[in-house]
Amino acid sequence: MTTETTGTVDEAVRARPATALRPYVGWYSGYRQRGLAPAVHRGLPSPYLTFILTLDEPLVIAGHPDPAQPPGSYPTLLGGLHTSPALITHEGAQSGVQIAVHPLAARALFGLPAGELAGIDLPAEEVLGRLGPRLRERVQAAGGWEERFAVLDRALLRAARPSGRVPPEVGWAWRALRRSGGALPVAELARETGWSARHLQERFRRETGLTPKAAARVIRFDRARRLLAAGSPPPRLVELAVRCGYFDQAHLAREFRALAGAAPSAWLAMEGPEEAKFRNVQGGAVGAATEWEA
Repeated sequence: MTTETTGTVDEAVRARPATALRPYVGWYSGYRQRGLAPAVHRGLPSPYLTFILTLDEPLVIAGHPDPAQPPGSYPTLLGGLHTSPALITHEGAQSGVQIAVHPLAARALFGLPAGELAGIDLPAEEVLGRLGPRLRERVQAAGGWEERFAVLDRALLRAARPSGRVPPEVGWAWRALRRSGGALPVAELARETGWSARHLQERFRRETGLTPKAAARVIRFDRARRLLAAGSPPPRLVELAVRCGYFDQAHLAREFRALAGAAPSAWLAMEGPEEAKFRNVQGGAVGAATEWEA
């Protein structure tokens, strides 16, 4: 999507990575906006790691998922899985590329398990060294979105180390949770892996940053908020609750307040299709297309 009016720029472009990268990266989102009103956005919990390379102004985080982490500005950012929202602000302009990284790919792309990034946001260079700033410079120098995404394809393919794999039991459990929409109980996951529930929980958290139960919550929530934002008109909350595996509408509302910091209707009013100005940053209103899901 590209929209320009006098004094206003609103570009949002989404693309899949090269085929060889798809085990590691779900999608790229490019965004460039100018002439907007200052705004605050809730960066929502998502089943993907957040990797952002800004183009012009830095990403400003007023509140991290971990409240002990102080606010900051980030030319590049790498964030782990989390279960509470970040607060992201801009003064009327923002631009960059977000790379949605599968958590099981953290070892291959970043050389560490996603568990070491759980609940925190870091300048990408703290993990990637000089690759982070160099990659940002190459993306900044590219001539357009297609070229920027091609730069990312080449750099991430060179960086990927396929030997950096997680235990197959953890990989199976993560994919099973994704396929079920977060509906499988931990006992069933453990039984299928042949591990005890406690051992699965420890290894799963080490590799992803969340326990299986917390991951199931995030997966259910991510699906629910995407369906809520995509509907026109939005689905009835009682129907959304049933479709996404919640006990009832009250359960859905409690989970939204816990993970998004707002009730479903309040979040939709603030950041739904007509209001969202950060759709490409930290799991904004629009998530991955269904065919891009792990």
